[in-house]
Parts: sequence; structure tokens; C-alpha cells
Amino acid sequence: MALSVPAFAEHLGLDLDPWQREFLSSSSKRILLNCSRQSGKSTMAAILALHTALYRPGSLVLCLAPSERQAKETYAKVSEAYHTLQGSQAPASDRKLGMHLPNHSRIEALPGSEKTIRGFSGAALLLLDEASRIDDALYHATRPMLAVSGGRLVMLSSPYGRRGVFFEEWTSGEEWERYEIPATSCPRISPEFLEAERAALPGWVFRQEYMCSFESTDEQAFSLDLIESAFSPDVTPLVFDDLEDAS
Repeated sequence: MALSVPAFAEHLGLDLDPWQREFLSSSSKRILLNCSRQSGKSTMAAILALHTALYRPGSLVLCLAPSERQAKETYAKVSEAYHTLQGSQAPASDRKLGMHLPNHSRIEALPGSEKTIRGFSGAALLLLDEASRIDDALYHATRPMLAVSGGRLVMLSSPYGRRGVFFEEWTSGEEWERYEIPATSCPRISPEFLEAERAALPGWVFRQEYMCSFESTDEQAFSLDLIESAFSPDVTPLVFDDLEDAS
């Protein structure tokens, strides 16, 4: 009998937080996880990836991340969970960045480049880990993979500035189910630790890493708020027909 995703996670020995149970119970096709560091978001994504591959024979699950190192970390969680299962058959193929299961499903972890994912199609599940740091071109290249399969797309990350597809979809996307999990909602992160971090880090870094806040980074010469404040709906913009008019 097929286990639900939360029951599958508990079968693997995980004690789920309320938000994790809600996320794993969701049937939404498009999900955004805006989560504090160390909140367990990557582990939950790995559980969802493995459950999809096991209970949908012949399916393709893609786990994408900005770098090969991050892709390996995501895949390591999937592999560890699979090998934890009692009585699980040895994978038909088990590599550092992917496995083929006996039921003909595939799980592939790929570093974040638009070029690395072309050629894959019909994904049952697309996971974009550290989504705030992926290139826009990668995100745009992933979406057509779901056109025929009707698969799911999950983007998970802590924020990284007020730009890029993760920020844009979080603030203005219309198709997403959203989860915001600050560190204060994670029982494994103590209030004492957070207070020490608050004292040690610049305010915007603390808010970004632990409180799910999209902050202007120190790489920006002008903050987004400052740029937006320079525009007024009461002023008609100048429009030039050609360069001679502007001279």
C-alpha cells in the first residue's frame, strides 16, 4: 500500500514540524518555500523527490541547484533516505549525482546551468534548490519540461536580494502556493542562538538568513526602495521619437 508523503517521511524516522507536514501533504503543482537557513527545507524536498520516484514508476525527478556542490548536497539527502528504507532494492544505477531505480524511475541532480538541463523532458517533479541564486535563464528553461507531463515545480530558498525569479515569483506570481518559515518557527533553532546571531550580524544579513526577508544586498549601489521612490505616477515620462529630438 502506498504511503502518503508525510507517512513516508515518518517511516524514515523524521519528526515533522507542522509546516513540513502541510507542505508534504500538498497536492499543489507550484510551490514556493521561503525558509530560514537550517529549517529543513532541503530535507523535505529530498523526501518529496524520493517519494515521487518510488510511487510513480518510470518518472523523472530533477533536483537543480546553482552549483555542483549544492546539487551533490541535495542528492546526498535523497540517496541517504533511499538506503535507509528497509528492504529497498539496490538501485539499477547509483552515481554521485543521480540514480536509476528498479521501477525505471530516475532521480538526477544537476548544477544550475541552462545548458545542463536541455535534453531532459517530461519531468514528474522539478526541484529548484537555492532558487534565489539560480540564473533566470535556468528557470525559464525548466518550465517547458512540464508542458506535457503536467509535473510539479517546487522552488525552495532563503532570500538573496530583491531581484531574480524567486523574488519576482514570491512577490507577484499568481500560480503559487507559498510557505514562509522564519527561524523563530523552527524548534531546532534556539532563541539564544538567534539572539547571538542578531548581535553578531549586520541587520540586513540576519533578516535575510533567518527571517525570510528580501533585503537590498551590499552589492547594490542603490536599494530597490530608493529606486522605486524616484518614480512618481504624477509625472508623465518623456518620450523621444528619435535621437535628434533628445539632443
